[in-house]
Amino acid sequence: MPEVVASVPNGAHIGLGGFAIARNVIAIAHELIRQNKHDLTVSQGVAGLDTDLLVGAGLVRRLIIGGGSLDRFGPVHNINRAREQGSLTFEDWTSLSLCFRYLAGALGLSFIPIKSLIASEILERLEQGSGAGEVARIACPFTGEPYVAMRALVPDIAFIHVQKADEEGNCRIDGPRWENEEQAKAAKRLVIIAEEIVPTEAFQREPERTIIPAHRVEAVVHLPWAAHPTAVYGSYDYDGAHLKLYVEHSKRPERIGDYINAYIRGTKDHREYLEKIGGEAHLASLKADPELGY
Repeated sequence: MPEVVASVPNGAHIGLGGFAIARNVIAIAHELIRQNKHDLTVSQGVAGLDTDLLVGAGLVRRLIIGGGSLDRFGPVHNINRAREQGSLTFEDWTSLSLCFRYLAGALGLSFIPIKSLIASEILERLEQGSGAGEVARIACPFTGEPYVAMRALVPDIAFIHVQKADEEGNCRIDGPRWENEEQAKAAKRLVIIAEEIVPTEAFQREPERTIIPAHRVEAVVHLPWAAHPTAVYGSYDYDGAHLKLYVEHSKRPERIGDYINAYIRGTKDHREYLEKIGGEAHLASLKADPELGY
C-alpha cells in the first residue's frame, strides 16, 4: 500500500470506486493522508467516506462528483462545508452522467452524448461554472435532435476495492458495481485492493464473472478489511458504531483533525488502524452472513 500510494504525484486526478458507505477504498484514503498527497482532483460517482476524509484532511483541490452521502448516517459534512466555504472547485454532475463520461474514457472516445441532462438545472450550473469546458449542446447529425456532449473522464489513476482477485489482476465485484467498471477501464493506471486472492483457475472456471481483466491492472494490494468502516457485500457489514464516531467528529471542523490524528496519522498502517478500532474480536462481529451477504 505505501509503495503504491508513493507513486501518486501531487496534483493527480484520482478516481475512487465504491459508493457512499459501500466498498470504499478507505485504506487508500488513509495512506494518501499519511503521505500528505495534496492538490488532488477526485472523481467518484457518489462521494462517500473516503472522499470526505480526503477533503477533511485538506488534500483535495477539485471534486468531480454525482452527489454524496454517508447513507443512513447522514451527509458528507467535510464536503458540504468545503462547498459552503468555497474552498474547493466543484463539478456537480448526476451519477449517470459521470458513468457515461467514464464509459467514453473506457472506449477511447473524446466525448459521449447524453440526453438526460437536457433542461436540467445541473446542466445550467455546469455551463455557468467550472464544468463549462466539459459540456456542449449539440445536434444529432442524422436527426437534428438535441444532445449534450460530455468530455471523456480519464483519471490519472483509479483505485477500486473488490472482493476477489488473482495475482495477475483479474477481478470480481459481487453485488452492486455502480460505475466502477467503467471508471476502472477509463483510468490511465489502475490499482486493485482485494479482500481475497484466489487462484487464477477460479476465474477460468467462471470467466463471465470477471469484471476487470488482468491486462488493465497495474497492481493488486491484498488487504482484508481495507474498506472498514464501510461495507463490502459478501465479506462484512459497515461498522455503525465507528461511522457514528466519525460523523460526530466531521460535523465540526475543529474535531475532524482529532479523528485524523488519532486513527490515521496516529497509526503507521491499516493493520495498526484495525487494532485501534477493536482488532479481530470487533471485526468478527461485522463478518457477513454467507447466505445474506451482509
